[in-house]
Amino acid sequence: MRELIGTIFIDGMKESDWEEVREIYIEGINTGNATFDTTPPTKEEWNKKYVEDCRLVIREAGKVIGWAALLPISTKDAFYGVAELSIYLSSSSVGKGIGKKLLDALIKESEANGFWTLQAGVFPENEASIKLHKSLGFREVGIRESLGKLDGIWRDVLLMERRSKVVGID
Repeated sequence: MRELIGTIFIDGMKESDWEEVREIYIEGINTGNATFDTTPPTKEEWNKKYVEDCRLVIREAGKVIGWAALLPISTKDAFYGVAELSIYLSSSSVGKGIGKKLLDALIKESEANGFWTLQAGVFPENEASIKLHKSLGFREVGIRESLGKLDGIWRDVLLMERRSKVVGID
């Protein structure tokens, strides 16, 4: 764990963080621009979905104010170093530079765990998330048109990716 600003720290997610992580995920669901999910996963579903070694939380005064995690994109051996990322901040933490610190830490953690490519699927309307990803070296791959329905409306998803300059360069 390291101090970032005053009482803000990033560290690995603990079992005891689950309820706060879930609440932040619910806030993301409620925005309508963060996920296709309309209900949060159970703790068991969440644990099956995300890579255990790459789950980070950011805390302010001991309270979780954001989280980031990776999920594998495939079970094929050739893609073991490619993951999709999720990053969520509490609504009170948006616009303060906290997301950039958290995503940067996730990139470093992913590389320490052998990931060479990170992907992010972002609703095009989520301009803040697009800007955040671009600020840390993600590029736009393209639009996945009408990828899924949310509340009965077909939604596009911008696919973004970042290729490591230190992992998988052989």
